[in-house]
Amino acid sequence: MIGAHRRLCQLLTVWRRGPNTSLSIRTVSSASSAPDPLDIHKKKLFLWFSHLPKEEKQFGGSFRPETMHVDPLILERREEERSGLLNSPFQSSSPSSPPMTVEQLFHHTDAWTPDLGMNVLLYGAVGSGKDTVVRKLVLDWCCGTTLTQFKLLLPFSCKDLSQLSKAASLREIVGRKYLHLRNHPLLSGNEDQAKEVLFLFNGMEKMHLDFRIGSTELCSDPGEALPAAGVVVNLLRKYLLPEASILVTTRLSALDRIPSKYVSRYAQICGFSDPDHQRAYFSSRLLQQTGMNASNREAEVLVEQLYLNIQKKGQLAAACFLPSYCWLACATLHFLHFTSTQAPVCTLTGIYTSFLTLNFGGEVLDSKTGKSVLSQEQHISLMLYVVRTLGKLAFDGVTYKRRIFSERELEQWIGGKTKTDEELRLLAIFQTDVLNFFLEPCLENDKHLSELGEDDDRWYVFAVPAMQEYLAALYVVLGENKSALELLSKEFSAAIGQASDDVNALFNILSKFIPLRIFAVFNLLKLFPKFFEKISRHNKGKIAWTMTAAMFRLEDSNNDDVLEQVEQNLLGSHGPAPQKYSKGRPFELYPIFMGGLLHYGNRVLLQQLGCNIQSSTVAQITRTLRKYLVKELSKPLPPDEQMDLLVLLYEIQNPRLTAEVLSSIRSICLASVCMTSLKCFILSSVLSCTNTSYCLDKLDLSSCLLNHGLLQMLWPALKRVRQLNLQFNSLGPDSSILLRDLLIEPKASVSSLQLCGNPLQGSGCSSLLEALPENQTLQHLSLVHTSLGDHGAQLLATRLQQLSGLQELNVAYNNIGDEAAVALVEACRDHLNIHTVHLYLNSLSDAGKKSLCVRGENKKKKGQRVRVLASVTEGSDISEEWHPILSMIQENASTWDSKHVKDQLEVFLRDLEWGRQQQPSFWKRLHFRKVERGVRKIMQMVEEDTASKGNTNSSFLDSCLPEGFTSTSSRRLAVELAVPNLTVR
Repeated sequence: MIGAHRRLCQLLTVWRRGPNTSLSIRTVSSASSAPDPLDIHKKKLFLWFSHLPKEEKQFGGSFRPETMHVDPLILERREEERSGLLNSPFQSSSPSSPPMTVEQLFHHTDAWTPDLGMNVLLYGAVGSGKDTVVRKLVLDWCCGTTLTQFKLLLPFSCKDLSQLSKAASLREIVGRKYLHLRNHPLLSGNEDQAKEVLFLFNGMEKMHLDFRIGSTELCSDPGEALPAAGVVVNLLRKYLLPEASILVTTRLSALDRIPSKYVSRYAQICGFSDPDHQRAYFSSRLLQQTGMNASNREAEVLVEQLYLNIQKKGQLAAACFLPSYCWLACATLHFLHFTSTQAPVCTLTGIYTSFLTLNFGGEVLDSKTGKSVLSQEQHISLMLYVVRTLGKLAFDGVTYKRRIFSERELEQWIGGKTKTDEELRLLAIFQTDVLNFFLEPCLENDKHLSELGEDDDRWYVFAVPAMQEYLAALYVVLGENKSALELLSKEFSAAIGQASDDVNALFNILSKFIPLRIFAVFNLLKLFPKFFEKISRHNKGKIAWTMTAAMFRLEDSNNDDVLEQVEQNLLGSHGPAPQKYSKGRPFELYPIFMGGLLHYGNRVLLQQLGCNIQSSTVAQITRTLRKYLVKELSKPLPPDEQMDLLVLLYEIQNPRLTAEVLSSIRSICLASVCMTSLKCFILSSVLSCTNTSYCLDKLDLSSCLLNHGLLQMLWPALKRVRQLNLQFNSLGPDSSILLRDLLIEPKASVSSLQLCGNPLQGSGCSSLLEALPENQTLQHLSLVHTSLGDHGAQLLATRLQQLSGLQELNVAYNNIGDEAAVALVEACRDHLNIHTVHLYLNSLSDAGKKSLCVRGENKKKKGQRVRVLASVTEGSDISEEWHPILSMIQENASTWDSKHVKDQLEVFLRDLEWGRQQQPSFWKRLHFRKVERGVRKIMQMVEEDTASKGNTNSSFLDSCLPEGFTSTSSRRLAVELAVPNLTVR
């Protein structure tokens, strides 16, 4: 297929250069040099069908139609089987017929009549892959790899044909779309030339065909003008070009629109019936990062974990039975893991909106089958119908924290209020085509099902958990959850408002003849529209309050951030047990989607779906939302909740609102949040919305699994921070160069930099120290456990005087010896502003520790002394700095090497015991005992932490993962792969 695609591209290049060929070619006769209309047709078809929607282009620049296609399962159906719905992929019953290819669709059947073309009806549920199969069929035919028995393939969109208002002949319809085929002999109807023609009508459910003789007259002349539906009906009847073959694609609800006597073969697209097809689809979308080994390796891990989760045969596997949900899973993972600063801005709400646009864009719901043109009143947007039915069901589930619904509830919420025959017909179409796309039977063995209803009830869930929250958010933002007062006031206000114009006009005339002031009473009629507007504004303010209340629920404060929850729903849990929620699974995406739907780009797509969100509504919601968010931010929030807030502001894509909300924030703590490329991009994007003078007092990114690549994405955010905490990450020597550039950046104002627990090593520290002469803002520098060593300490001592503003230096736990420590303390002593230096947990001798305290005295300047924190004792006395030393060790002991910490604490205990024995005073010995208890408490904590790590048994998880995988969670595994030789804590 790829080779044929390349040959066709070469032919296209030669064809485009035709006007510039040499003069020698012009000697050939004009008849022989005229291009073949069929060749032109193939080239143009290939160009048209090679064009991909912009939603597909997000997977990478190397994404091409020939690399993306995975053949879904196609089964031939007998006439009595054709109305059967899509079966579950986990049913044990084998298919009644073997799988078919597109080529086999036109193999002659036993009932085939010679000299007549075949009519094949290819049908499937929404999202099963009909459009993709059609695109692949056309491209393969253009390349000459399939259906070569047909010289001419004519694809038509039934939606386009249904819009034709004037009668036209078959030749005119073909010539209007394919000008180069006007009056082509294959369409003349002479002899049997049409046997080499294949008509393709895609989306027949959008066309209203009537096969009754009284409604659609018979026609066998390709030049006779008829309504478009009449031309299609006569082609299917075999009155018009009977030798031509026809392929029609449609949905389940429209199967009976073509009588079975006019159908030669029924074939059903059944999606992806086994996990291997789904895995091939995932690979075609995610493994597109050519030339990027780290990304390719991470993508392979994601595909593998997604495949393992599919093999569990849970709800995700049932949803991915439809290729559309496979696309949604791939798009979401690509968004979570491969966000780039060069790529267009993408949001999670935008992905779900695009997903619905791809499947339901521009579709209306109507049941009329006898008319080709309907009045506007008879049309209702299919997506709006979904919102008013399933959206209401989803909103009820979110309100009462329920994800499972009984069959009785579906009947109540979806079909409970239908009365007229027309409403029942619309409901039947909706249930056949759309309902199974959003809902599926519950496959999980939930212990609480028996408590929710009768045991014999069938239970349903949304195919993807996030879809329930998206539809609930859309239901609210569209204003469909109106209160009874608002519904009543709207109707009453409309009626009174219309009547008030007529009544006022009448009494204005009468008042000229009878000037009675009583007529002024009728001006009260004008108050009713204003009263309704006030209620409407209150309702829109209530939407903002609902968003804020759902965002900061107390019971959800200890959950993972919302992006982690989305990833866990897709990849499952590989490693530690997932978070157990006390009151069911949270609905934290619900407010995120509500904010994302206010974004202009999403509103444009929703307008194409028939769901219109007015700009005035957005303005009122945004105005009230800002007030509620600022109020909530006055309270302390956990790190995951702060990350959710940043995601909300990013999804809204409103720079003004973001700047106003952030103006009330001076500190952001994301400690222990697993930062990914997406989260780093979100943080930088949100902070970039503020004005140039805005600066955070503190940004805590400790224990966030940051590496050099993620630090680069955070560059715009780091320039707006005063106190930067980057402790316990994976920042190596290459990251030191970036931090050096940050310290010398004129627009940056970093006053405190904490790099504890990062493998900077001596070379990294050397790069970092190059910025010291040019930096005037840094006051606190922490290089604890950065593999500084003696060389790094000596280098730091020589350059310390160049950093005039430094006040505190922490180089504890760096394997620094006596000589280097003495040089460093002397440099700090001679410094103008340094008042504290941390040197504990280093390789210091007892004599070295004693000398450091003495050297802290500045003899030139009496009264100036540098606090040297090297040990809990100073000779036979307790050090004044014992408390901050033990506090620092206790805070970080769980992340440091337990053996080294334990050895140093034992040294502390020996020093304390020796010092206690030298003290004659009872009170001083009691003080020594107090400090000893603190050291022993930390030792016990270290021993317990070591024992708990040693007892962790991961053999079962290792056996579940493929060869070469480790039993870590998916998010940490991705970081390990991106950073070689990284040991995740």
